[in-house]
Amino acid sequence: MTSNGAKILGFDKWVGTVAPGMQADLVVLAGDPVRTPGDIRNVETVFRKGVGFDSAKLCASVKGLVGLR
Repeated sequence: MTSNGAKILGFDKWVGTVAPGMQADLVVLAGDPVRTPGDIRNVETVFRKGVGFDSAKLCASVKGLVGLR
């Protein structure tokens, strides 16, 4: 879902796909957001710089600080 955006922005040499040598932060979703767009809200795990974060704990840690209040 990100390779075309990376290509358009000129970043596709280092981001946009999951492959050896590429830089990536990942979000693991429950569901299929291509068929059911609302599934994008079903975040299971977030990976940033190779470290996995529990979605519920991550959201709780910023509640009231960002997004809708």
